[in-house]
Amino acid sequence: MKVGELVEGIEEIIAEHGDYLLRVAYLYVENSATAEDIVQDVFIAFYEKRNQYRGEASLKTYLVKMTVNRSHDYLRSWKNKRIMLFEKIKGRSTNHTPERAMLEKVEKQELVDALFTLSINYREVLILYYFQEITTVEIAKLLKCPEATVRTRLQRARKQLEKQIIGYEWGELRRESI
Repeated sequence: MKVGELVEGIEEIIAEHGDYLLRVAYLYVENSATAEDIVQDVFIAFYEKRNQYRGEASLKTYLVKMTVNRSHDYLRSWKNKRIMLFEKIKGRSTNHTPERAMLEKVEKQELVDALFTLSINYREVLILYYFQEITTVEIAKLLKCPEATVRTRLQRARKQLEKQIIGYEWGELRRESI
């Protein structure tokens, strides 16, 4: 394969999956700049190790898994913990970014806010199940845990969200996207 063809191939992959992966990363790290860095790292890693992709899952699933793993790595990192500590000491910034302004206009902002109050274990299963429409079997494989654990997390996450969002129909949640 020629270099030009390879570059065109990766550009197509970025165009097709970039926005979706950015939303996935944002839902984990809650910061658009960090989410962009994570997605960029994912595409670089995929480009460098593209021969390791065996096609056992769809490319989208493979890239989502990479994004979820990178997001988890970031959340566990010292850099993230240091930033959170400084924010607690100084207080959260009140600067409004264009991305933040756009998110505030989203019709279901209440849902997004409620999602962010959940622990990462509950948030990720809700995101994967409802927003990405991945089955519990696939989620269990992705997270490397038993399917029963995924179902339990889904049930507990729903109960926690139900307390925060009164009158929201769960049937609508499946059809909504961020």
